[in-house]
Amino acid sequence: MEAFLIAFDSTQQALRAEMLLEYAEVDIDIRPTPKEITAGCALSIEFPGEALDTVRDVIAEEKVEIRGLFRFVEPGRYDQIM
Repeated sequence: MEAFLIAFDSTQQALRAEMLLEYAEVDIDIRPTPKEITAGCALSIEFPGEALDTVRDVIAEEKVEIRGLFRFVEPGRYDQIM
């Protein structure tokens, strides 16, 4: 199963995104931001690939400020997709 990660520059935006995505019934996990991804916040949100469209819609509609949206490639490697 494909996994994705949202990185943030602020804890406030991470917690806001968590609330919005849970409300949208997206299966998410809060986790530390991987060291391979430079971000201003130590929290990231991981979610499954089948939720990608919903996550993009929520981010756009609610104007959530993110550092980036990343696809997990292999341990220690992420590709930025947004």
